[in-house]
Amino acid sequence: MTKNKTPAYLALEDGSFFEGFSFGAPKDTEGEFVFNTSMTGYQEILTDPSYKGQVVVMTVSHVGNYGINNDDPESEKPQVEGFVVREACHEPASWRSRESLPDYLNKNGIVGIEGIDTRALVLLLREKGAMRGVISVKDKKKNKLVERAKAVTPIEERDLVREVTCAKAYEWKQEVEPSMPAGPNGKELQMRLDFKAEEKMPAGPFHVVLLDCGVKKNIMRCLANLGCRVTVVPAFTTSDEMLAMKPDGIMLSNGPGDPERLPQISAAVRGIIGKVPVFGICLGHQMVGRALGAGTYKLKFGHHGGNQPVIHIPTGTVAITSQNHNFAVDEKTLPASSEVTHLNLNDRTVEGLKHKEAPLFTVQYHPEAAPGPHDAAPLFKQFVRMIASFKGVS
Repeated sequence: MTKNKTPAYLALEDGSFFEGFSFGAPKDTEGEFVFNTSMTGYQEILTDPSYKGQVVVMTVSHVGNYGINNDDPESEKPQVEGFVVREACHEPASWRSRESLPDYLNKNGIVGIEGIDTRALVLLLREKGAMRGVISVKDKKKNKLVERAKAVTPIEERDLVREVTCAKAYEWKQEVEPSMPAGPNGKELQMRLDFKAEEKMPAGPFHVVLLDCGVKKNIMRCLANLGCRVTVVPAFTTSDEMLAMKPDGIMLSNGPGDPERLPQISAAVRGIIGKVPVFGICLGHQMVGRALGAGTYKLKFGHHGGNQPVIHIPTGTVAITSQNHNFAVDEKTLPASSEVTHLNLNDRTVEGLKHKEAPLFTVQYHPEAAPGPHDAAPLFKQFVRMIASFKGVS
């Protein structure tokens, strides 16, 4: 528990009110409250651009045990609007740690609240759905905070992709890993999953243009580890601009917010289908759905965590996947040219698509697994093989 025990207060739009203690930046914040069921990986969660506009509630009771290191962030800074935990660790015990979770949040201006009953809060969000809310260290009056929560701009009305996309195109430069000191055994540890194929992969290198709607670093690492040259472009790059770069394939990244607010991106995706191989992840999956003419809708409380079971319909194979999204593709509105390849076994929502003629496939979950299980990692190899097949090389 925090040493200074500065009181902090949490209120939701339905009138719910919680009292706890501040850690991180001692200020107020607001956003849409969602819960994440991951047992670990809080640094990747904090820095995932898909969480822009949201306050994340962790279901695991103790967060921050291994501190913050230099290798795990998925973007240059924390992206969440706030962080809610049962108990935050202020003195991490890990040789990897460079600073504590509270110090990291404070340095980056991110609000944290601990000492509340996160079980009750998560059950509330599961029952009523994601809700707008506020965290305050300045105001403790319940009625006033609830009114502030009701006035928070809904996530559906915010242009969040524009807040997280890159300003201009750039070439991804693969990092040297690991950048940390040697582990306890005196040898350097490989801290990232090695996506280099043990089996023979098609001859490259292939040039992949990656549309950045809020991309996570490990997506680019996975492509680079398979020999791809990656050019990252802003989210509102047109189809003509992407195709002018002469890509061998185009990847559509994850990102925050409502896909219905992004007609410009839908149009760009529509303009590349059938011209180059396309792989969409998370928001990229939703944008493909909309580009094909399907609708999207908001889930009650979304999928946030590293334990979502997904079935691959053609084979019956089940993968445990990492997910972070609030919206889904409406299966009933998909055109005959598309095929649903994956379903969520919890709620039967669409988790994957492919085009019946064009070289295109998508998944709603995160095959880069940062954090999360690695069941879906082979999808990057599938994309590279699709590129090779389209180009007629082996």
